[in-house]
Amino acid sequence: MPNSSIKSDDVARYLAEHPDFFEQHPELLGDIAIPHPQNGQAISLVERQSMILRGRIAALEARMAQMLRHGEENDVIADRVVQWARTLLGVADPADLPEIAVAELRILFDVPFGAVRVWGVKTEFAQIPAAAEVSVDVKRLASSMVAPFCGSNVGFEPAQWLADGQGEVQSLAMLPLRIGASPDAYGLLVLGSPDKERFHITMGTAFLRRISELASAALGRLRAE
Repeated sequence: MPNSSIKSDDVARYLAEHPDFFEQHPELLGDIAIPHPQNGQAISLVERQSMILRGRIAALEARMAQMLRHGEENDVIADRVVQWARTLLGVADPADLPEIAVAELRILFDVPFGAVRVWGVKTEFAQIPAAAEVSVDVKRLASSMVAPFCGSNVGFEPAQWLADGQGEVQSLAMLPLRIGASPDAYGLLVLGSPDKERFHITMGTAFLRRISELASAALGRLRAE
C-alpha cells in the first residue's frame, strides 16, 4: 500500500539530493512513462529529458545568435561614432563645428532632424545659428540632465528647433553639452524623428553618452573663457 504521507515535493527533493538515483536504478528510465508535451502520448523519461535538452540547446543557440547580432550592430555604431569624431577633429574653423556636427550625425545615423544650441559663446561666434537665444527653461533643462534623454516629444521646446510642421517630431533624443563634470550645461544637442519608436524611453544610451561627451569637447571651442 503506498505511503500517502509522501508528497510529490518530497520525491522531487529526494531526487535532487540523490542525482545518482537513476544510475543505481537504470531500469526505471525505460519503465517510467510521461505524457508528450505536445500530443499527450506516453514517452519514456529518457525521451523527455532529450526533448528538454534539445529545447535548452535551441534557446542557448538563439541567445548566442542574438548576442552576436547585437555585437555586430554595436561594432557598426562604434565605427560611425569614430568616423564622426574624426570629422570634427578636422574642422579648422570653430564656427563651422555646430553645422557639421549635426549634419554628419544625421547622415551617419540616418536621423531626419537635428539641431544644436550653445550659450555663453565668444563674441565672434555670437551670430552663428547655433548661438541663437534659448529660454531660461531650456538652460535649466539641459543642466538638470545627468544623461541623454530619449522619449516621445510631449511639447519640448527644443523640438521646435527641428521642424516647422507641427507633429513632425514624434520622438527625440536630447544630449546635454557640458565641460567635464561641470553641473552647468552650456548647450543642448537634439535629434528627432517622425517615428515615435525611433527614440524610446527604454533604449540604451551608452553611445549617446559618448556622442554627448565628444560633442561637448568639440563645441567647447565656441565658449567664452
